Amino acid sequence: MLEKYNSWTKEFMESWKELDWERTLKTIDKEVKYYENPIDEPCKSFEDVINLWNVVADNQKDIDYKYEVVAYNDDTCIINWQMTRTMTANNTKQEIDGIFHISLNEDGKCTYFKQWRYTR
Repeated sequence: MLEKYNSWTKEFMESWKELDWERTLKTIDKEVKYYENPIDEPCKSFEDVINLWNVVADNQKDIDYKYEVVAYNDDTCIINWQMTRTMTANNTKQEIDGIFHISLNEDGKCTYFKQWRYTR
């Protein structure tokens, strides 16, 4: 099971790093319960998830990341991730430390996604 979670996280983060949002979306099931922010309601549709991701290539660059699976079982996984990136609008470099809480289906696609993150 750990390999499945590592494989998903690597593909999700690599596609993000490469600014290939369409590839990122291929890691996510169309029926996903997707929380961009833990205190907001989840996205109402996969179209909402697409709208979150289709701006990535335009608003950030120079992405570097690392991650660690910190807890998992057959149903769910907690991943701690760190990232540096540059926001293109103002050329500001950001450091992010975050948590993903995910669940995957039999096909290795994410069916539940919730993230917490701190940006500096």
